Amino acid sequence: MTTASVNERIQLIVKGASSESTCSPSLADGPWEFDKGPVAYGPGASSSDLIPTGSPRQGALPAEYKSATEQELNDRIVAAKKTLGDKVVVLGHFYQREEVVVHADYLGDSFQLANAAKAHTEAEAIVFCGVHFMAETADILSESNQAVILPNLAAGCSMADMANIDSVTECWEQLEDLYGSEPDEHGRVPVIPVTYMNSSAALKAFCGEHGGIVCTSSNAEIVLKWAFERGQRVLFFPDQHLGRNTAKAMGISTDLMPLWHGRKPLGGNTAQVLADAKVVLWNGFCSVHKRFNVGQIEKARAEFDGVRVIVHPECPMEVVDAADEAGSTDYIRKAVAAATEPTTFAIGTEINMVQRLAAEYPQHNIFCLDPVVCPCSTMYRIHPGYLAWVLERLVAGEVVNQISVSADVAANAKIALERMLAAKPL
Repeated sequence: MTTASVNERIQLIVKGASSESTCSPSLADGPWEFDKGPVAYGPGASSSDLIPTGSPRQGALPAEYKSATEQELNDRIVAAKKTLGDKVVVLGHFYQREEVVVHADYLGDSFQLANAAKAHTEAEAIVFCGVHFMAETADILSESNQAVILPNLAAGCSMADMANIDSVTECWEQLEDLYGSEPDEHGRVPVIPVTYMNSSAALKAFCGEHGGIVCTSSNAEIVLKWAFERGQRVLFFPDQHLGRNTAKAMGISTDLMPLWHGRKPLGGNTAQVLADAKVVLWNGFCSVHKRFNVGQIEKARAEFDGVRVIVHPECPMEVVDAADEAGSTDYIRKAVAAATEPTTFAIGTEINMVQRLAAEYPQHNIFCLDPVVCPCSTMYRIHPGYLAWVLERLVAGEVVNQISVSADVAANAKIALERMLAAKPL
C-alpha cells in the first residue's frame, strides 16, 4: 500500500475522511492564497510568528498554474526539465512536500545542498526548493553567471528572521565593550561569532568579517570546536536550542550559556554572567521543532516497546535529553537506513521528512512524535505550481524569482561559508 503524502493526508483531514488532525485546515489551500497577507508566515508551524517589515513577497501566480491538477503540474515540470536538460539543476530540501521532491535532482540538508550548489557549475540556473536563506547561500557559492531561483519568494524562515543585522551588531558592540579585544595568553580573542545556516546573508557576512563561521546541524560540534580554538567564548545565533544542545554534548555547563534577549541592556544579563559565559545564546528557535515535548516521547514509549526515539537538535533541551538520540536530518535518515531489523522509530523533526522515511522503509514503523499534521509553514510555500511556473519561464528564456546577494555582502559571507564547508561532519 502506498503511503499518503503529507498533502494528501491534509486533504483527507479537511474533507472529513480521516480521523487525524492538522494544525490548520488552511494548509489544504494553495499557498498563493496566503502570499497576499502582510503579517504572518501562513498556516503551519510558524503561523503565529510575525513576518518582519520588508520581507520578500511573492507576486501573483498565473491562474493556469493555480487551476491545474497535480498530474498536469507534474507533467509540465517533467517536460520543462527535459527541455532545459543540464541548463538547470533542481535542489530540494528534506522538508519539502513530496510532490516537489520527486522533481529534485538532489535531495539533502542545508549542508549537502550548499555543496551541491557549489559543485554544479554547468547549470545556468539553480532552482532551489527550500527557503530564502538557502537560496542566498546558493547564490553566494555558485558562479557569477548562474541564476539562483526560489520558486516562491515568500518561502522565508521565522527562525532566521529572529536575528537581523541591526540587533546582532548592537549585541556585538555591547560584548566588545564588556570583553575588550585583546587575545588571551593562547592567542584566543574574547568572542567568536557563529551563525547557524538558518540566517540571512548579512549575518553570514557579519561572521566572515569578524573572524566567525557558519554551522549546520550536521557540523555544529565541529564548528564550535573550531571557534573555541580561536576564541574564549562563542556568540551563537539565531537558534538557542541547537547551540545549547551542541555545547552541552561537548561538556559545557548550561550555567555558562546565558540567553541574549534583544532590546535589553546586556541582553538581560549581568556583566558577571557574560564574563563567565562560554556560549552566549541568541533567543531564537524553530517553530517546527518547538512543537515537540517530553510528553510525546513518554506516550511513544508507553505504546511501543523498544521504540527508538530520534529528534533534531533544534528541539528544546529537555526533549533532546529524553530522546535516545539527536542529530541532523541527514543523521536521522542514515540511522533509519542502517537499521537491519524491523524497528519502531518515533522521530522529532518536520513531518514531510518523517512521512518520506515511512514510505521509503515500510519494514519499519516510523511516525512523527507530534500527532498533529503540521508542516513547516515556509517550506510548504513551495508548491508544484510555483515550480512549474519558474521552469517554464526558463524554457521561454526568462528568469523569474532570482535571488541575488550584493557583492559586498557576498564576499564576507563566502568567507564564513567556506570555513563551514571545510568543517566537514564526521
